[in-house]
Amino acid sequence: MDGLDDLKFNGTRRHFLSAASLGIGSTALAALLDPSILSAAAQTPGPAAATGGPLLASPHLVPRVKRVIYLFQSGGPSQLELFDYKPRLRTMNGQELPESIRKGQRLTGMTAHQKSFPMAGSQFDFARHGKSGTWVSDLLPHTARIVDKLCIVRSMHTEAINHDPAVTFVQTGSQQAGRPSIGAWLSYGLGSENANLPGFIVLLSRAREGDQPLYSWLWGSGFLPSQHQGVQFRGGKDPVLFLNDPKGIDRASRRRMLDALRTLEEQQHARTMDPEIDARVAQYEMAYRMQTAVPDAMDLSAESDAVFDLYGADARKPGTYAANCLLARRLAERNVRFIQLYHQGWDQHGDLPKDIRTMTQSVDQASAALVVDLERRGLLEDTLVIWGGEFGRTNYSQGKLEKDNYGRDHHPRCFSIWMAGGGVKRGYTHGETDELGYNVVRDPVHVHDFQATLLHLLGVDHERLLFKHQGRRYRLTDVHGQVVKDLLA
Repeated sequence: MDGLDDLKFNGTRRHFLSAASLGIGSTALAALLDPSILSAAAQTPGPAAATGGPLLASPHLVPRVKRVIYLFQSGGPSQLELFDYKPRLRTMNGQELPESIRKGQRLTGMTAHQKSFPMAGSQFDFARHGKSGTWVSDLLPHTARIVDKLCIVRSMHTEAINHDPAVTFVQTGSQQAGRPSIGAWLSYGLGSENANLPGFIVLLSRAREGDQPLYSWLWGSGFLPSQHQGVQFRGGKDPVLFLNDPKGIDRASRRRMLDALRTLEEQQHARTMDPEIDARVAQYEMAYRMQTAVPDAMDLSAESDAVFDLYGADARKPGTYAANCLLARRLAERNVRFIQLYHQGWDQHGDLPKDIRTMTQSVDQASAALVVDLERRGLLEDTLVIWGGEFGRTNYSQGKLEKDNYGRDHHPRCFSIWMAGGGVKRGYTHGETDELGYNVVRDPVHVHDFQATLLHLLGVDHERLLFKHQGRRYRLTDVHGQVVKDLLA
């Protein structure tokens, strides 16, 4: 009767389709538990199969980089105060923004009611730096020193006008929550080169209170198997929650428990053919291996005073942006494929001159130090570092424009990011906005174009990294995106 009951309750179309891939799933699970099974596969071109069964046996293209460190500045940094120099805007400070420039653009609820849109020139000076003569704000002195290593894009644009959909769009390719994040797609497609650490690790920091929240769907796996979701590391003595064994449980006991659990899971999988059982066992096994790998990766005691001086005083404080940048370098050394930093605090609707000083002081030195440190260690040539947020800020003031104070609303039509490392041009600035910094006038780069280019640098054709879900084939770039070849070295 037990067998008939199983057929009665589990004989659905979903389970039938799952059963069709049972052989493949079992092989993948076995490889996750015993990496030596795929030792022959590990000898083929492409990523090592140490964590078992990446979708791609080898990359579609010759990869330019092996790993990505994404320094995401949550809240929308103002391009007009940082990278997009607009002297004309300063000379027209306080004048009404012409309707011919705004062209009826959809506004947020925070400024749609405004009867006046006074233009706000930046209070901060810009200067040319490096052999490239790139304009950089005096808010970013450390970044200015490495400008010849950077590829700056001034013509990014997006459709999303509010934070949650805009951040979700940059991170997952959709404004709606539930799609896999960039790191999850890469984990699914390329696997990991370190059997003892996740292929996708997330670090969070903030410079001030009261900014937009971040949600775990931003580093989630969506409809991909759940072992591909990002693993959040925290500052302090327990960087990964519930990783350590409880008191009274030693490594041998833990190993026996996992072996017994594996037997039970295999029996359950044989009955239900649920692929998430494979994912769950894979996560248990990864957690077991992480128990020794994580403390080593997070231990900064071996770092020299010179390294801490390079990143700044905050690098000694766990959980700060500077400390996370230093940890990102250590994770890159250990071949973690996708390292995602989120830094909160960039949403300056008011008090922008004061708040943006706080923000730039919290990130400028450490961001530049990360690029320098990677280069000194020979890692920059096969690592891509990305710095940027979800959208830009308006060229007009939100609310009343005062002599020494103003704010800026969200602006999806143009914003700036920078990249550094393998595969991208150095000392290069791409794209241009109009003289008032409102619209892109040359070489626009859409969010999907940026995502396609990122995957291309890792050797992945964005149109071929697919997952079939609910009858439709999905990809990170949905049905859009073009590789921006002008960015490539």
